[in-house]
Amino acid sequence: MFKIGLVVNPVAGLGGSVALKGSDGADIVEEAKRRGAVASAGDRAAQALKMLDVAVELYTYPGAMGEKVAQACAIDAKVIGHIGDNTSAEDTERAAQELTGIGIDLLLFVGGDGTARNIFNAIGTRQVALGIPAGVKMHSGVYALSPQRAGELVNKMLHGEMVSVALAEVRDIDEQAFRAGKVLAKYYGELKVPQDINYVQQVKCGGLEVEDLVLQEIAAQLREDWQPGRVYIVGSGSTTQKVMAELGYDTTLLGVDVIKDGEMLVRDATEQQILSAITEGEAKIILTAIGGQGHILGRGNQQLSAEVIRRVGKENLLVIATKAKLESLDNKPLWVDTGSPSLDAELAGHLEILCGYEDYVYYPVGLTED
Repeated sequence: MFKIGLVVNPVAGLGGSVALKGSDGADIVEEAKRRGAVASAGDRAAQALKMLDVAVELYTYPGAMGEKVAQACAIDAKVIGHIGDNTSAEDTERAAQELTGIGIDLLLFVGGDGTARNIFNAIGTRQVALGIPAGVKMHSGVYALSPQRAGELVNKMLHGEMVSVALAEVRDIDEQAFRAGKVLAKYYGELKVPQDINYVQQVKCGGLEVEDLVLQEIAAQLREDWQPGRVYIVGSGSTTQKVMAELGYDTTLLGVDVIKDGEMLVRDATEQQILSAITEGEAKIILTAIGGQGHILGRGNQQLSAEVIRRVGKENLLVIATKAKLESLDNKPLWVDTGSPSLDAELAGHLEILCGYEDYVYYPVGLTED
């Protein structure tokens, strides 16, 4: 029987919805909890495991590091090791080492770039591994596009389909610099990962040189369409930041900002602050795609939660991008990973992308459950 090892980082992604840009370090975890953050890594692990349609032999660590997820999915897992009241990076590394030592076929781990670093430190390229995305920072190429895609890729392996295995980069950024608006990504090594472009995300890249004239044209279109009394929620990214600068707004590069009637209501907003700002009247969310990956939701903007998106409405999502950025996706669709499979399904299809002044293109949004 196919043997899977499971390691869950229980605090992965904890800082996302409360605008902390990450969850590395006990102090950040405590601050996230103080702000009311709710852990979601276990739920995302369960989304992947529930996709499996063949019985497996599952090995995992106690409590929130995997045992609880297995119980929630009605899987009789074999639990090894021990943990204290508060898990740490050392627990993740020890779990990966011990599970690999059992002779598993695949190591599934749940987290973000910090977790990927821990897994690399523990096993290097000795073991085939696959990440289930649950973190705030996910620049590494070792994560599935979504928890559902992770489950589907494992199913391909369970059914004996030919799945290539290749080395994929583990990258992480300096969280303190990230919170100051600087992306300082560093290469740490490589993991051996099942490869399929329809299931595994690519390493985040900065994209092609920004076409300043096109961004000015996008800004001109937004200026014409801007409605008094409407709340504008502006997502992260250099494209949105530069377009907003053309409109006279100093938005954050890596956060989500809330604007209304020429005033910055909330800078670097949390999920709850966004929900509070859209209690009355219409709202619009302005997004762009991550260059090279194509994600528009679920990577670095978890403040735009499923609840926020449902309240605003699909019809009030506006994606802006240069055609060069879309062409750099090499015919891959845009991706959404909101944490809600039903919402992801609603968002799938085609979106109208603003690419210039009175210049729109229709571009596909991939359904991660296909």
